Amino acid sequence: MLTAEPEFDVIVAARREIGSRISVLDLVARDQDAPLRTGTPGDHVDVVVDDLVRQYSLTGAPEPGRWRIAVLETADGRGGARALRAAATLGAVLRLRGPRNHFGFAPADRLVFIAGGIGITPILPMVFEAQRAGADWRLHYAAASRADMPFQEELAPYEDRITRYPGDESRRLPLAELLDAATPGTAVYCCGPERMLDAAEQHARAQSDYTLHLERFEPRTDTGMHENHAFDVELADRGTTYRIEPEQSILEVLNAAGEPVFYSCSEGTCGTCETRVISGIPDHRDSVLTDEEHESNELMMICVSRCVGDRIVLQLG
Repeated sequence: MLTAEPEFDVIVAARREIGSRISVLDLVARDQDAPLRTGTPGDHVDVVVDDLVRQYSLTGAPEPGRWRIAVLETADGRGGARALRAAATLGAVLRLRGPRNHFGFAPADRLVFIAGGIGITPILPMVFEAQRAGADWRLHYAAASRADMPFQEELAPYEDRITRYPGDESRRLPLAELLDAATPGTAVYCCGPERMLDAAEQHARAQSDYTLHLERFEPRTDTGMHENHAFDVELADRGTTYRIEPEQSILEVLNAAGEPVFYSCSEGTCGTCETRVISGIPDHRDSVLTDEEHESNELMMICVSRCVGDRIVLQLG
């Protein structure tokens, strides 16, 4: 039957506050016989608190047996960060899923990192790796104020490679200029508010000199090119076919049928339900796959994505 991704417990081994809204948590395995594997740049985990599930990037320098996340509480949030900050006292046990990585980092000769506020969290391990690899890299870091820019101490050794844009000092991130200046072969890694990511993605579609990599933790608002309609889903490895009505998702129908599919966020942001497409054209509505992956139509996220035509064939196992 459909089931959530396996969960495991961690212990809050250290906690520090950055300003009034950000808590940085160091996590270790509750089971000392099964220590956490060393994180890699781009990894993120789900944290489950009071039946709320939120995704957080692993941040900081990779450290054997220890993960670090940063939790930002916002006034207009949905309550997950508030609940996590309240629960994550020193020594508290938290429940996690993952890690997963759809923001994988590949060192390049030239790298441009663009971070907006808490979007620095997945970027920070990439900065450390780029520095270790001897790459030519620059970081452009924007936030409402310097107080909203976590990890200043960690970044201090690299001041000559960092440009900051605090909004309260009337400094605005010149996103288009930065992308226009990217030389051929440059890899651009970007994480931050949705409006920044949308602008970067739109700009990249008009240019091909650089490669853009994005990390999203909120569903895109521009997904889905087609109206919802009924279609059939065939599972190639099972020989079964299911009808998906306009008001249903593929995930919901497979759940009702007892098919074994992992899921987590159910909104196209985590990548847990990634499924291989054998034939048919998906109507991609996720916030995980790249434009190139969408165009290849080899994978889809069945929690939100649908079918362009009348039938699609998927491979679950």
